[in-house]
Amino acid sequence: MIQFFAPDIESTGILPPEDSLHCIRVLRHRVGDTISVIDGHGHRFECRIIADDPRATAVNIISSSLIQPHWGCRFWLAVAPTKNMDRMEWMVEKAVEIGVDRITPVLCAHSERKVLKTERLQKIAVAAMKQSLKTTLPIIDPLTPIHSFLQMPHAGQKFMGYCDAAYPRLSLAREYSPGADATVLIGPEGDFSPEEVGQAVKAGFVPATFGQSRLRTETAAIVALDTLHIVTSLAEAQSTTQYPGIAASREP
Repeated sequence: MIQFFAPDIESTGILPPEDSLHCIRVLRHRVGDTISVIDGHGHRFECRIIADDPRATAVNIISSSLIQPHWGCRFWLAVAPTKNMDRMEWMVEKAVEIGVDRITPVLCAHSERKVLKTERLQKIAVAAMKQSLKTTLPIIDPLTPIHSFLQMPHAGQKFMGYCDAAYPRLSLAREYSPGADATVLIGPEGDFSPEEVGQAVKAGFVPATFGQSRLRTETAAIVALDTLHIVTSLAEAQSTTQYPGIAASREP
């Protein structure tokens, strides 16, 4: 399935220029063809093309469906941007493919990247959403000072990737409660400052480890996010095995 992205499709009936060009010039769709369009808010529309303009393809909506994220809870990833922007872009792409609800780049005392333009990250998130057949576009926040991030309301459990002799060595996989909302905070390549660690712990973030290896910032973010998904999926699978008649199905 190929998905086109048009956030205002219900009000305008028009695909944006980039998607119009891809639809008509690349895929060679014509008037009368049916296509799948998502709005980034959880809706997928079956549409029929009524004007095959490569700059503004017009469609009629035939049907629509609301598709909830398959993980069934909210995952929030906060990451200090890497010095190498390619690595940050890779992280956003893979996080969206795996499944995330919000990504907040955080500015820390030891951050090597002090400025971040999120327009490119937004485009990468859209492409990853379309490619992975999701219908909800994650929130991509602007670069946010860590003290401001810590003051935001966070539902569910809160973890930070941090290991130190002053804190118990806790495993994210063991501490996370399957199916709970979760926020994971990942520091910069130079790690959190002692003050930031203290502030995060005071705000309720649990220092946790993601395994035995020392990971790069972007790798730690993906491993942490995937761990949340795996723990939740295993719990759901076990529940289905024990009670096969009560598990609700979700479309990916």
